[in-house]
Amino acid sequence: MANKPVIMDHPLIQHKLSLLRDKNTGSKEFRELTAEVTMLMCYEATRDLPLKEVEIETPMAVAKAKIISGRKMAFVPILRAGIGMVDAILTLVPAAKVGHIGIYRDPDTHKPVEYYCKLPSDIADREVIVLDPMLATGGSAVDAISLLKRKGVKTIKFMCIIAAPEGMEHLTTAHPDVQVYCAALDEGLNENKYIVPGLGDAGDRIFGTK
Repeated sequence: MANKPVIMDHPLIQHKLSLLRDKNTGSKEFRELTAEVTMLMCYEATRDLPLKEVEIETPMAVAKAKIISGRKMAFVPILRAGIGMVDAILTLVPAAKVGHIGIYRDPDTHKPVEYYCKLPSDIADREVIVLDPMLATGGSAVDAISLLKRKGVKTIKFMCIIAAPEGMEHLTTAHPDVQVYCAALDEGLNENKYIVPGLGDAGDRIFGTK
């Protein structure tokens, strides 16, 4: 049975998402908003991190406190748009390692084509969160996750900002063990396989390219 996707309806996320959708939002603000939404989403995606109890000496007394219990994590953005999510998430989990998977969508077939892969040497021992702002057809996400599984990764999550129902179904059917987190599930895909209403091409808007 597939994990039920987590759709994050927090008011701060939804407010910032509305600004991301606005065609008049420039690249600088778009990058900042992408980082802010990613950081807010990261709280939920890391909710199940295990804790252990330690003793901390405060200025007043010795206290029993909790810290994260050594689970090793890695974040793997799908190039290129996924890069826009990395710095924000590393702010919260600075000890994590980062891998990169390069996949582009063939403009004629709309199928994903892998062109780059560089992962931490111990990736199989880490819990991995795959990052991509948009889950459209789901092809790139499915291929990236399949690649990680072939490398021996056992625990994988996927985090995007906007998903299309087609991509969500493709991903959850292909990888029912992968928990998906997103901020909005939109209406669907147009004839060019872009999410509607979506926010356009996330990579172009992050990097200012057209």
